[in-house]
Amino acid sequence: MARTAVVALGGNAFVGPGETGTHAEQDEHASAMAAAVWSIRQAGWNVVLVHGNGPQIGNLAIQQEEGAALVPPQPLFCLDAMTQGQLGSMITMALHRTSGPARPEIAALVTHVVVSLDDPDFSVPHKPIGPFFTEAEARRLALARGWLMTEDSGRGYRRVVPSPEPLEILEAATLRALVDGGTLVIAAGGGGVAVVPGEQGYRGVDAVVDKDYAAQVLATSLGAEALVLLTGVPHVALDFGTPNARALSELSVDEAERYLSEGQFPEGSMGPKVRAGIRFLRSGGRTVVVSTPDGALDALGNGPGGTRMVASVRDVEAAR
Repeated sequence: MARTAVVALGGNAFVGPGETGTHAEQDEHASAMAAAVWSIRQAGWNVVLVHGNGPQIGNLAIQQEEGAALVPPQPLFCLDAMTQGQLGSMITMALHRTSGPARPEIAALVTHVVVSLDDPDFSVPHKPIGPFFTEAEARRLALARGWLMTEDSGRGYRRVVPSPEPLEILEAATLRALVDGGTLVIAAGGGGVAVVPGEQGYRGVDAVVDKDYAAQVLATSLGAEALVLLTGVPHVALDFGTPNARALSELSVDEAERYLSEGQFPEGSMGPKVRAGIRFLRSGGRTVVVSTPDGALDALGNGPGGTRMVASVRDVEAAR
């Protein structure tokens, strides 16, 4: 039976530096992402693809507010479902172009994730969405629209919304059946639509779930062998951004936990990826890869591309 890899890529991967996020720009980046995913599939892996939606859902929220005089604006959890459909369709068509006649069945599944209203992020939101603004623009928007704004990694100010921890994937059984049947699945887009139990079933809540954490929950629920977290840097590094920066090719889960506790991986940067990787390995997963798209397959095969996180130091030494 083919091994399963859950591959997560960020919503920012669809919008490059200096771009505004036009359909043509995003479609071009989707083609590059599809090529990386297809290479993993061709190497014999079943693939479930998870994507972020921070820029897209933020832009859509602005469109909702600007058009409120003409049509009723929709809640944030509805916008998450909309972006799942938008990006899922775009990725599906990019995979069709990339794979050609050899393509497998491809399905983009709108996915719901259970969260808790007791999650502290509902009280202190931290998830940035949408475009960057200057400090003056951020101050004006905070006053005019009631947005909570924060500085984001030295690039400007962005709106922040709640991002609770994902607890369960509602469609996990359906996803497992699709994967077992050989379908290449796009799921938990934007981290999935956040829902909580209600008296008559589940109901949506206004939040944007972190896609790396959602990918980990999905990978664990599927019993996947690998969790692949695609990013814009080729390796996880210690002392990142300093003259003493050191790229890591392999590290054990114990080493990852130690470095995380030492503050090596900030929350606004590599922190969520490393934490998701730790959770996956502690829950029975075998391999975590953090890499650029073009290095992911190499790292999965124990090559020099990317950073591999494994369950023990012995596994690291065996890989070397």
